[in-house]
Amino acid sequence: MFDGFEETPLVERLKWLLAILLVVFLAAPSFIVVPMSFSSSDFLAFPPPSLSLRWYRYFLESITWTQAARASLTAGTLTTLVSVPIGIFAAYGAMQLSQRWRLLVSGLIVLPAVIPSILIAIGLFFVLARIGMVGTMTGLVLGHVALAIPVVFVVMSAAFSQFDFSQERAARSLGARWHQAWLRVVLPQVGGPIVASGLLAFVTSLDEVVVAMFVSGGNNATLPKVMFTALRDKIDPTIAVVSTVLLVVATVAVIVILRKGAAALRA
Repeated sequence: MFDGFEETPLVERLKWLLAILLVVFLAAPSFIVVPMSFSSSDFLAFPPPSLSLRWYRYFLESITWTQAARASLTAGTLTTLVSVPIGIFAAYGAMQLSQRWRLLVSGLIVLPAVIPSILIAIGLFFVLARIGMVGTMTGLVLGHVALAIPVVFVVMSAAFSQFDFSQERAARSLGARWHQAWLRVVLPQVGGPIVASGLLAFVTSLDEVVVAMFVSGGNNATLPKVMFTALRDKIDPTIAVVSTVLLVVATVAVIVILRKGAAALRA
């Protein structure tokens, strides 16, 4: 935007001002729930009339909310454990294909990320209903894995595009077995993207609500689903507490991903 302008102190200050305004515009709507979560009011209010930890205590003592938090953490962990290996090997295999087949396979794998989640949720609901898995943790994880694999695949495809596969072939030609070449040659060079893709898969599951609305229920209802259900009955600061918790988790994930990205660039 400032190409062609002389690098004067005024242009430098305008750059910083534009960057700060952009950050405020993007982040303010999300972080406004943080002060609201410490409100002493019975309802959501900004600014809060006074500060209190009342709704944090209510969240921790509520069986409904703690059970939903446990379900979300379980689904997120299982989704990460399943989707990351599949996404890694899918990206690795796609890189071995010719350009035409790589584009076709990549398009099919990334498809769940570009079509509306509601279509995936409806299709998944009818499939799971036929085999009696609606409302189960397994069904919920399967739905989240379908959405997390494209995320892992995109991150790992970018990582493998920078990887020199001749190093792995050299290790194999020197007598290393397949798993030894992966442990000693491949994984040390793509460890950062693997961690980043795992965090993104976890956050994708933690934040997902459409599939959860269709296929989760009972003890397996996730935090986003319970939030939507609670909003229909009563709008109290517990919603802001849950939003703050999810925001903290997402922020930590982004910081770790950025640190991993910076470390990869330095390497």
